[in-house]
Amino acid sequence: MKGRPLIFRLGGCHIYGAGGKARLGDKGKTMTGSATDRSRWIALVVLCTGMLMIVLDMTIVNVALPSIQANLGFSQSNLAWVVNAYLIAFAGLLLLAGRLGDLAGRRNVFLVGLAVFTVASLLCGLAVNQEMLITARFLQGAGGALTSAVILGMIVTMFSDPREQAQAIGVFAFVASAGAAVGLLAGGVLTQVLNWHWIFFVNLPIGVVTAAAARRMVAPDRGTGLRAGADVPGAVLITGAMMLGVFTISGPAAQRGWTAPETIVGGIGSLALLGGFVLRQHTARNPLMPLRILASRSVAGANLIQVLGTAGMFGMSFLGSLYLRQILGYDPLRIGLAFLPVAVIMGILSVRYTDRIVVRFGAQATVLSGLVLIAAGLALFAAIPATGGGYLPHVFPVTVLMGTGAGLCFPALMTLAMSGATPENAGLASGLVNTAGQIGGAVGLAVLATVSASRTSALLARRRPAAVALTDGYHLAFWIACALVIVAAAATGIMVRPQPLPEGSPGPEPAPVLASQTD
Repeated sequence: MKGRPLIFRLGGCHIYGAGGKARLGDKGKTMTGSATDRSRWIALVVLCTGMLMIVLDMTIVNVALPSIQANLGFSQSNLAWVVNAYLIAFAGLLLLAGRLGDLAGRRNVFLVGLAVFTVASLLCGLAVNQEMLITARFLQGAGGALTSAVILGMIVTMFSDPREQAQAIGVFAFVASAGAAVGLLAGGVLTQVLNWHWIFFVNLPIGVVTAAAARRMVAPDRGTGLRAGADVPGAVLITGAMMLGVFTISGPAAQRGWTAPETIVGGIGSLALLGGFVLRQHTARNPLMPLRILASRSVAGANLIQVLGTAGMFGMSFLGSLYLRQILGYDPLRIGLAFLPVAVIMGILSVRYTDRIVVRFGAQATVLSGLVLIAAGLALFAAIPATGGGYLPHVFPVTVLMGTGAGLCFPALMTLAMSGATPENAGLASGLVNTAGQIGGAVGLAVLATVSASRTSALLARRRPAAVALTDGYHLAFWIACALVIVAAAATGIMVRPQPLPEGSPGPEPAPVLASQTD
């Protein structure tokens, strides 16, 4: 593009400017557009920056937990609430936040969420006691839900072209998935170089700059109005069900076991609230979540696959970190560096290649290939030795498989999850797929951590060496995670149907046709 300055580049997409116009090119293919084309891609960067801040905060805290415990005097059991307070608010409010975006305007909800999250981060950093930190973390989770629930809905309404939409969703999926690995690295650096307070203070400049950029670069949208679709009873029921469910999983289930009375009561209560919500959606004049959004078998399947696939990824990240810390003796910074290949590979695939693979081979084949690679990585991790293990022979191949699998799977999965969305319910669809990911992470982590700990305790009772008992517990958890991903692959084959390629065609032009209940 000689003579035309490069204005912006995102993945395989290049935008050149000249005379107030923008030119969009991809490996020699160009198309003329207005400056609005450039603004959409810059707006995508702004939205993903907000998402990155939210995702980083989910894992960056884990690295600093020992320092927080020592400084504020947390007991081992109470320390879990530093994580759980955030998770309960975040998961509980996602669906409601997505619907509020459709009603009150997605940009408005995004900005409010940024403000709440940034203020809460300041309060977290200034916390001088346990109560202040836990309360601020709950508020931070609420802000994170408001911010992240509407981003995917904004993206699919900004990018209507299937190829551009796939590219944009690929960027979002990379940020949403790989940000967890980056958070481990960032948490290690900030905690070791400065102190734990800075893992929260670092959000302040990011939040302020992102909010200012969003007001300037993200076009305002008008929702349908709160009166047009507000369903207060439905909102109370689903938010209560989500919060009680996550509380039960992350609290009594993880600490006392799945058969503890508190776990059983919490589970029954959560299911009762969920049943009340479904009944309400059948009878409400303006339901919070019109159940027809799940009429597409592929949309419903994508959310199910999101639950199962995220459970497997969370298991690898959490238990893998414990293996590196307790068996190989890695410090927080080395743990972050160890998982960095996952983020790098995911970034390269998600931003530059996955969209082309989806267009060429279809979403089903792309998701299925990614899940097979993730399952292979988990199976390989399940064979890691208790003694004599090393990073290059045993851990690095796992990070390559997991990064490649996630980079292929999750962008295509986001495309499927949003395939049934209209401009009126894009926020709801976005909140739904985010909720599915949170439920998968919370349930998966609780199940895998509990199973692993129980196995380890049983072996220690038999006087097995500590390293052997710990590693054997990890092995069992990794095999269960692998099984969950295999089930997700089976769901992909059953619930998502590919579009047949025309004879003589090098590949499909449009996005894949999605199977519905009427197929």
